[in-house]
Amino acid sequence: MMGEIIPRIPLADGIDAFLDWLTAAISGVTRAISAIMSVGVRGLVDLLMWPPEWVIIILIGLLGYKFGGRKVAIGSILGMVFIWNLGLWGPTMSTIALVVLATLIAMLLGLPIGIAGGLSERVYQVLRPILDFMQTMPAFVYLIPAIPFFGLGAVSAMFSTVIFSIPPVIRLTALGIRQIDAELIEASDAFGSTTMQKLFKVQIPLAKPTIMAGVNQTIMLALSMVVIAAMIGAGGLGSEVWRAIQRLRPGQGFEAGIAVVIVAMILDRVTQKIGAAGKA
Repeated sequence: MMGEIIPRIPLADGIDAFLDWLTAAISGVTRAISAIMSVGVRGLVDLLMWPPEWVIIILIGLLGYKFGGRKVAIGSILGMVFIWNLGLWGPTMSTIALVVLATLIAMLLGLPIGIAGGLSERVYQVLRPILDFMQTMPAFVYLIPAIPFFGLGAVSAMFSTVIFSIPPVIRLTALGIRQIDAELIEASDAFGSTTMQKLFKVQIPLAKPTIMAGVNQTIMLALSMVVIAAMIGAGGLGSEVWRAIQRLRPGQGFEAGIAVVIVAMILDRVTQKIGAAGKA
C-alpha cells in the first residue's frame, strides 16, 4: 500500500552504485594499502610466533605485572598457559596481532579527531550524529564494503574492525577534554600557555582516564569484530569458532570462545589499570 502512494526510495541501488564507483576510483590505493597491511599483519604474527611459547607467556606476565600488578600478572600467565594447553596458540597470536594493529590504527585516527571535537563545539556537534550512526550500525554491515575494497582476508577484517571500533576513542577523548574544569583552563591561559602547551600539559593529562576508557572500549570492540570478521577470512580464534559452527562441534567452539574471553580479560585489566594510574 505504501509503495502505491509513495514511490520506493532506491536506497540499495544508490549504495551499490556508489560502492562500485568508489571501488573503481580508488582501486589502486586500496591495492597498495592491502599489500602494506598484509605485510604488517604477517610480520607481526611471525614475530609473535617466532619465540617459544613460554617466552611470550613470560613477557605477557611481565606486562601484566608492570601495568596491572601481581594479580593481573598471575591471571595473565595462567590464562595464556591454558590457551597453550588447548592447542590454540597460533590462532590466539593471529587474533592478538589483528587486535593490536587495528587498535593502533583506530587510535592514530581517532585521537586527533577526538581532540578536535573536544576543542571545538562545532566539530563536536558534527561528530555526534556520525558517531551515533556508527555505534548503532550492526557489526556485520561493516563487512560488506570491506570485501570490494580489499577482498577476502585479514586486511578486510582489519578495515572493518577499525571502522567498527573507532567511535569510543573519538567520543571519550572529546568528552574527556570537554569535561575539564574551566578554571584550570583559565589558570593555564593566565600563565601565558600557548594552545599546544595547554593541550599537552593540561588538557590531555587531565583527560587521560577518560581517554583510556575509550581506548579500553576500542580494544574490546576490536576483539569482538575480529571474531565476527572470521566470516571474510580474518583467521585467528574467530575462524576456530566459525569452523566449529559449520561442523557442529560445540566443544571446539567453546574452547575458542573461552580463549577469546581470556585475551579480552587480559587486555581489559591492563588498560583499566593504566587509566586508573592516570586518574591517581
